[in-house]
Amino acid sequence: MRAGPYTEPMSPSAANSPLALGGRPGGPLGPRAVLVPVKAFSEAKRRLGATLGDAERIELVRRMAEHVLASATPLPVAVVCDDTGVADWARRRGALVVWEPGRGLNGAVEQGVAHLAGLGVRQVTVAHGDLPLAVGLGSISSFDGVTLVPDRHHDGTNVIRLPARSAFRFSYGPGSFARHVHECARLGLDMRVLEIPELSWDVDVPADLGWA
Repeated sequence: MRAGPYTEPMSPSAANSPLALGGRPGGPLGPRAVLVPVKAFSEAKRRLGATLGDAERIELVRRMAEHVLASATPLPVAVVCDDTGVADWARRRGALVVWEPGRGLNGAVEQGVAHLAGLGVRQVTVAHGDLPLAVGLGSISSFDGVTLVPDRHHDGTNVIRLPARSAFRFSYGPGSFARHVHECARLGLDMRVLEIPELSWDVDVPADLGWA
């Protein structure tokens, strides 16, 4: 039984390979990049099981994640994960793979941002992989502080654009939007909230399938 979303083991040689850690060895990423945490497709969105069979659910999860990656154009994309199937999938789509097992969602995203900072990225846009209407992730307007895009209920945080070296503490889960607002205040970072309908619709429960 999996203990969390980021727990599947990888051999040490694979985990430390240039492709596992960076995806594009020797190539600069530039000042901005998009980071997408992706859970093992077979384990993701199990609450949709009341409406979708396993094959339909897995296909939906994969298609949403592919759509999010595509919406990051023209920026480079990194996928943070601990599932070898997800890692292979991400590489085939030209994404960098940041391997972070056993950290949970918040820890994996924090380490993913830190890894991109180490590669010279100055601004990171963190977007979840369950945004079926996502557009323009790679063209969110510049802002020196933190940009928050809440979900349509103003409860969760679907997208965060932030300085890579801000030491921001991610706190996803129910009520994350309010916690991320407080984190900006704690760090003394300027903050803006963007209401972007295409980025506000995420999919967690059967009622969220109304976008289709």
